[in-house]
Amino acid sequence: MAGVNNRSRFLGEINVVPLVDVVLVLLIIFMVAAPMMVQGLDVKLPETTSGALKTSEELLVLTVTKEGKVFLDEFPVGVKGLAAKLKNIKTRKPGTRVYLRADQDVPYGVVVQVLAEAKKAGVSNLGMVTEPERVPPPQKKKS
Repeated sequence: MAGVNNRSRFLGEINVVPLVDVVLVLLIIFMVAAPMMVQGLDVKLPETTSGALKTSEELLVLTVTKEGKVFLDEFPVGVKGLAAKLKNIKTRKPGTRVYLRADQDVPYGVVVQVLAEAKKAGVSNLGMVTEPERVPPPQKKKS
């Protein structure tokens, strides 16, 4: 009879090793996949000492990549069709502010074309987006 009591007892401990294994595998998967899920356009902006942009208004960003491709927010657009699209947006949302992000390696002529198209569309106030200037940390004196 003593053997029957030993077999009918339940083990009151939870084996957490498989749970930890699964959680660690999921953590590694998400750590590897997270940088690939970031969307946006890779543009190397010029650096200046201007402050950060603080506004709660509608923003429209024109991006010019190093290859000379033009994007309206995240949507590709040709330089020739840019004026019509900007004019359409400005008539639907008159308070929209327009900003230009251009890669520092883009030819100047491409940026001028984009500016001319924006002016044709009636954009009178165009902001420029830059990166803050990176200042190296001060060197310690050797004693």
